[in-house]
Amino acid sequence: MKKYNIQNYVRYKTDTTQSIESIDDKQYHEYTRDELIIILLPLVETIARKFSTGEQASGILDITDLIQEGVVGLIYAVDKIEWELISSSTDPEKTLKSFVSKRIKGAIRRAIDINRGNIRIPEHKLNEMRKNTGEDKRIVQMFFNSIFLSLDNTTNEDGSSYDVIDSSKTYNIDLMNKYLLGIMETYLDIKEYDVLRMSYGLDCDKMSAKDIADKLNIKGTASYVRISQIKREAIDKLIENVDPSQVIDWQ
Repeated sequence: MKKYNIQNYVRYKTDTTQSIESIDDKQYHEYTRDELIIILLPLVETIARKFSTGEQASGILDITDLIQEGVVGLIYAVDKIEWELISSSTDPEKTLKSFVSKRIKGAIRRAIDINRGNIRIPEHKLNEMRKNTGEDKRIVQMFFNSIFLSLDNTTNEDGSSYDVIDSSKTYNIDLMNKYLLGIMETYLDIKEYDVLRMSYGLDCDKMSAKDIADKLNIKGTASYVRISQIKREAIDKLIENVDPSQVIDWQ
């Protein structure tokens, strides 16, 4: 994640919390325009944090920039709310949040597209590209499964290795490991990062699941099972969050 001004972020969170607490609890249609915008500010941050802030994914923008762009989208959305449509819904709150969420996401995406590079791609072309996410996601899934899960095929349940000759095509292992560590550092929390790093020896000797559990102070008779779970969750998180453009042809 990119560095950002923590003091400004904390000030924003404090101001938002105080502003929300100062507003009486009402039905959504009873809020004034400004009150509704303030009440929905937490939704903006929730949506913004679902976007990757890696260099290739969002260019120069950090999380505070994404929140700011999302707030702009929220303001435009609130001005376009059709209250008759909202009130006729079986779940007015869900319908309202769905309405503004689409416009918040759109505002953030447009800001990312503008700031990610020098080439300006028309919006309709970007929408066509986004429709291809199913195929792109499979590419990402195949990449990480081929990297990590193929290694698991030569590993016992407790983390020890089988004596199997690797007949796959060779590649620059140091370069690949550095690449994987960079990707992992961007998208994983510290525990997931350490489990994958030590399981596959990306910058250290390979360790068994039991040894990793001891090192991370994970207790229990089946601690190695928990390590396997964390490893699978970490791989799934990479598959879910890594942009297809970040996947390289390693074979």
